[in-house]
Amino acid sequence: MTTVLIVDDEELIRVGLRAVVDAEPDLSVVGEAADGADALDAVRRLRPDVVLMDVRMPAVDGIAATRHILDAVRPAPKVVVLTTFENDDYVYDALLAGAQGFLLKRARPAEIAQAVRTVAAGDSLLFPARVRDLALRRPAEARRGLDHVGLTDREEQVLRLMAEGLSNAEIAAKLFLGVETVKTHVGNILVKLGVRDRTQAVIAAYSSGFA
Repeated sequence: MTTVLIVDDEELIRVGLRAVVDAEPDLSVVGEAADGADALDAVRRLRPDVVLMDVRMPAVDGIAATRHILDAVRPAPKVVVLTTFENDDYVYDALLAGAQGFLLKRARPAEIAQAVRTVAAGDSLLFPARVRDLALRRPAEARRGLDHVGLTDREEQVLRLMAEGLSNAEIAAKLFLGVETVKTHVGNILVKLGVRDRTQAVIAAYSSGFA
């Protein structure tokens, strides 16, 4: 059973998300919080596998709440941020803070349930075109490439395919490599980029102009 915490300042949204999640036999809502200020305490008490986090809240927004949770809780839950607008700059900052992906609040119930399962399994919930668009809205001077981190040619290939949204298995098939070999390359990429997961690696690829 995958457990879920819902954090949103709108009660109607919380009720709707709870109904969607609890309707799935393998998912269960273990609690709710009405603001990011209460999210860290709720995570510590309830230890959810996944947090559905509103990105815009009045006291403590989803960006700060995500950062606090991932810095303070071990093992940390997976965080999916919720937004009304897909071009919301807050989403990009939440991904930088460590969220595994984002969902539009108007997403269909099946999409919400699958998103929870995807991040709970350790995969990123990325939409390459949308994230790239968000990255391109940032100042151009930040895009200095990744030559300074010393990626090998193979690691560059793997990172570009990660940025296209391919899974490890899909990358392995594309490059005629074993899945374990791809996992090793991904691990090396994360270390060289100084990031915590593949979502942040992809963000780094976009924001630097690499991808």
